[in-house]
Amino acid sequence: MKALLAIDQGTTSSRSMLFDLEGKPLGSAQREFPQHFPQPGWVEHEAADIWESQIGTVRDVLQQTGTTPQELVAIGITNQRETTLIWDRKTGKPVHRAIVWQDRRTAGMCDQLKARGLEKTFSEKTGLVLDPYFSGTKIAWLLQSDADIARRAKAGELAFGTVDTWLIYNLSAGKAHVTDVSNASRTLLFNIHSLQWDDELLAALDIPKSLLPEVRPSSGALAQTDAQVLGAAVRITGDAGDQQAALFGQACFKPGMAKNTYGTGAFVVMNTGTKSVSGPGVISTIAWQLEGKPAEYALEGSIFIAGAAVQWLRDGLGIIASSGAIEELAASVPDNGGVYFVPALAGLGAPHWDPYARGAIVGITRGTTKAHLARATLESMAYQTKDAIAAMESASGLNLQELRVDGGASIDDLLMQFQCDILGVPVLRPKVTETTALGAAYLAGIGAAALDEATIANRWAVDKAFKPSMDTGARDQLYADWKRAVDRSLKWIEP
Repeated sequence: MKALLAIDQGTTSSRSMLFDLEGKPLGSAQREFPQHFPQPGWVEHEAADIWESQIGTVRDVLQQTGTTPQELVAIGITNQRETTLIWDRKTGKPVHRAIVWQDRRTAGMCDQLKARGLEKTFSEKTGLVLDPYFSGTKIAWLLQSDADIARRAKAGELAFGTVDTWLIYNLSAGKAHVTDVSNASRTLLFNIHSLQWDDELLAALDIPKSLLPEVRPSSGALAQTDAQVLGAAVRITGDAGDQQAALFGQACFKPGMAKNTYGTGAFVVMNTGTKSVSGPGVISTIAWQLEGKPAEYALEGSIFIAGAAVQWLRDGLGIIASSGAIEELAASVPDNGGVYFVPALAGLGAPHWDPYARGAIVGITRGTTKAHLARATLESMAYQTKDAIAAMESASGLNLQELRVDGGASIDDLLMQFQCDILGVPVLRPKVTETTALGAAYLAGIGAAALDEATIANRWAVDKAFKPSMDTGARDQLYADWKRAVDRSLKWIEP
């Protein structure tokens, strides 16, 4: 049996999936790992937890399916993006916990960069906004917080990486320090037009270039595993950030095609072809690059809190016993009862980009129940998605014709129907909803010359199509009330 291994490293868990060359899932293994919140607004991971949980799932899925490393055609990696790690080049020992993409500690640094008049420079070169979300200010914070880290970085002793780079470094037993264009494009340090690390941006953040990995295409020869790590030397021929991998797995290969992944956060991504497009409220990012071909671009609306709000209902409030229980609870009431939940638990992303926003629940009355709050939590994912898509349509001049969906919450029919109704366009859920892992496998398959884009596009199939059924007036009223609720959460904390 020949198989493609997808390594899918997420924010709260690590997963590995095996696919055959037809794109059929053969097996999956997943392990959660601890989250650390040392201060309000700070989110960290232990780098060792990321690696150990991930390599554990690789071994689990190989054992579960009876697959040997020698049967792997190639490995594709996809990862939580922007999360920042720095480690010693010789020992592989991290100098600090990983600073997670959700972390808000550099909000003040972003404000200082804006005050220096640098926002336009960063935006034009990277396609991004100056927000704590991205890796650049996280790296700068690590260098500024510890003089020894800064000294060692300038001496060339340390290596920076997003999670894909950290995994490849460990898989190759320290031989490869690489990333791909999609992950590089999320750092605030990479010029998405020249496809190179940018000296002006590095200087603005006082980050030495020697810290950075080599940038390669998302599909092609990236690295090779060390034989002692997996029991065989296996080619790594696919690498993309999780949202770009999901766009690829959804076969959104033409401009205007879009997907939304409902995970810890929610990420709406629209293909814009070989030209980058920019506009207020959304970011331009590199979608992927196949070896020997031009890079392709996308617009993205990054929603920081989606499934994480459901986890908060479970863990923080104890309203539900498990995340899967929310649909039944939400369906027990006919509507939200006038309750809106703005889940700005880590600030707000697209299209507001407000790190000082905080969560708000409005419209509560004596008649409000936990079911209304559950429904408002699900609906908040759909409203935030509509916010992002409206900004994308304005920036690109493209009108959304359909939305392809994936991720954990996409199995929730109540949410998908509401998403469809509030957007007013069909929502399509594919037969394989684990499209992030599938996209990584497909990129690896193309990089290993075992697949091509046309074959992948023909394979994509609908499991369920949701069609709009809500009256236009009702849709407009609900959305207007949502925007009023958002207004009350903005700039809640003083900078």
